Amino acid sequence: MDDTTPDVTTPVRKRPRGIYLLPNLFTTAALFAGFYAVLAATQGRFEAAALAIFAAMLLDGFDGRIARITQTQTDFGAQYDSLSDMVAFGVAPALVAYHWALGGLGKVGWFAAFVYTAAAALRLARFNTQVGIADKRYFQGLASPAAAAIIASGIWVAHDLGINGASVSWLAMFLTAGAGLLMVSNFRYQSFKQLNLQGRVPFLLAVGVMLGVSVIFIYPPLVLFLLALTYAISGPAWTLVQLRQNRARRRRESV
Repeated sequence: MDDTTPDVTTPVRKRPRGIYLLPNLFTTAALFAGFYAVLAATQGRFEAAALAIFAAMLLDGFDGRIARITQTQTDFGAQYDSLSDMVAFGVAPALVAYHWALGGLGKVGWFAAFVYTAAAALRLARFNTQVGIADKRYFQGLASPAAAAIIASGIWVAHDLGINGASVSWLAMFLTAGAGLLMVSNFRYQSFKQLNLQGRVPFLLAVGVMLGVSVIFIYPPLVLFLLALTYAISGPAWTLVQLRQNRARRRRESV
């Protein structure tokens, strides 16, 4: 009598090899918007290029939220989103600024554009390595969409006012390089991720949001430029305030 028993193997659950379509469609659309911004800039359509960068920002804000709502978050989606951000907020703004104003500065112009692009790559790499570790309430360094907003809205304002890029090339150079350096800085910026948009909010806050949206529609390019510039300055300003408070506290403790 054969007393051997057949091997009973536990079925191994296979990992799904596909990708989720809906969130990656928004990521692809943001990638296309960044690509289109570069094409528009090479054709001299700088207003369209600036609007394409803003479109990429809106689409980039949707893909992550949709993935969380539909519970379709994957490592593939996170990596794809990061590569899309590099094109839309790292390469596209630098090339748009170069074609608009920086090209006339020669090596200084392309160096400023490269500083911005390299800083965006370093900013995204640092962000990816700190996921799950860093405080979600703050960003370390200016976020790449906010840096792109400074360049895009600045070009939009100048185009709307009829200002030629060559006449403000040095200002454009400082804005481009400055936005890049802020991305790789250690300044802390509010991420606003702690805001609960699904819960109840005070009535006055709702009124304030509606008034803010109304102000933006009065003159979108200038208002968006001022908002982006104010947010960029808030990091160094908040850091200086924190340093002064820490010094004052140390003095009180030493007395």
